[in-house]
Amino acid sequence: MRLLYVLASYLLFAVLFPVLSLHRKTRNGLRQRLGYYAPGELPPRGAGPTFWLHGASAGDLLALSPMFAPLRARFPGCRIILSTMTDSGFMMGRGRLAKEVDAVVYAPYDLWGATRRAVRAIQPDLLVLEYTEIWPNLIRAAKRAGVKVTLTNGRFSPGQQGKYRLLFSLIGNPLRDMALFLMRGEDEAERALALGAPGERVFVTGNTKFDALAAVGPGQEDEALRGALGLKAGERVWIAGSTHEGEEEHLLAVYRRLLDVHPDLRLVIAPRYIDRAGRIAALARDAGLSVGLRSKGNEEGGRVVVLDTMGELSRAYRLASLVFVGGSFTTRGGQNILEPAGQGKPVLFGPHMENFQDSVQVLVGRGGIQVNDAEHLYRVMSELLQKPENVTSLGVLARTTVRQVSGASQRNVEHMARVLAR
Repeated sequence: MRLLYVLASYLLFAVLFPVLSLHRKTRNGLRQRLGYYAPGELPPRGAGPTFWLHGASAGDLLALSPMFAPLRARFPGCRIILSTMTDSGFMMGRGRLAKEVDAVVYAPYDLWGATRRAVRAIQPDLLVLEYTEIWPNLIRAAKRAGVKVTLTNGRFSPGQQGKYRLLFSLIGNPLRDMALFLMRGEDEAERALALGAPGERVFVTGNTKFDALAAVGPGQEDEALRGALGLKAGERVWIAGSTHEGEEEHLLAVYRRLLDVHPDLRLVIAPRYIDRAGRIAALARDAGLSVGLRSKGNEEGGRVVVLDTMGELSRAYRLASLVFVGGSFTTRGGQNILEPAGQGKPVLFGPHMENFQDSVQVLVGRGGIQVNDAEHLYRVMSELLQKPENVTSLGVLARTTVRQVSGASQRNVEHMARVLAR
């Protein structure tokens, strides 16, 4: 059965390779993706164990990052290798996280040869996979090399259970080759058990991304960014973060209505993909609104500003009075609502939060407000803007909530230590 998957993975790779080579998220790092590393790309082993932490994208790497310090403290001299699949994740690792890890590489394609070469080169003692990064060839290669494999922030979508069962019945169950399952919640643990994860290896430890947000906390408003966005002191700011195609039209319509009563309100739109900035600016002009780009310092002095730069959204949230998080008015399934909450901001989001249900359960009624549609968003925004004291109290509640659900990173590291000790 494993042979079937090995053959199928090569066949699928041959079909998808042209797409992978051209797609903006995956077109770089081919040599490393095939399991080859140039001299100097991987540091020598240290006095402690080697941890290979893998997250698919930039957001996943940030969720892993709160474990770096506890790992260093628990295992002095350890080596931390970070891998990712996307170019944005690689840039995030090489930039924002570079000082906290020993190396950042592209993850190998889940091919028989590539995974074995990567395991031989990295020589990990523990391989940590994030969320649903279940790669059978990589897991098998690690197991054969004596490497313990751990899943952190474990998540199995209830809608995909049948597909997992079918796949595992055809290729063999890779969950049986894993040493530890650190799940986000009881429901996730039950799904892991239902898929065949050994019961003695499954634990509920929470979500490390809460630790990342709790660590950030409220920060001083970044006056340089305020200036680059063309925002004036004292102006109230509505930030719409991580928006997707089809959402901005609704947000701009809501904003126009709000301006009639709240002329001091400014709108900053941060699209999930910055190459859509021109499209959003055109939509704002069509709506009769002045608009500027952050990359140009909002030289037009637009009431609407498009944040068309990478890595500044978290800082921008500090300038917000209210936040709306996108991906939730579309079938995208939502985006990270806890990041602005950790900054002490009230957070609004739409009905489609399928990929962030744990965050919704934590935040609704505790500084987060879920709205049904654009009309509902307008009504809630109007009420909040008329009562600034409610905005402040909701922000404090949101920040407190994020801090209360922290601690998963330390729990995870203790479980990993026990696995290594065995």
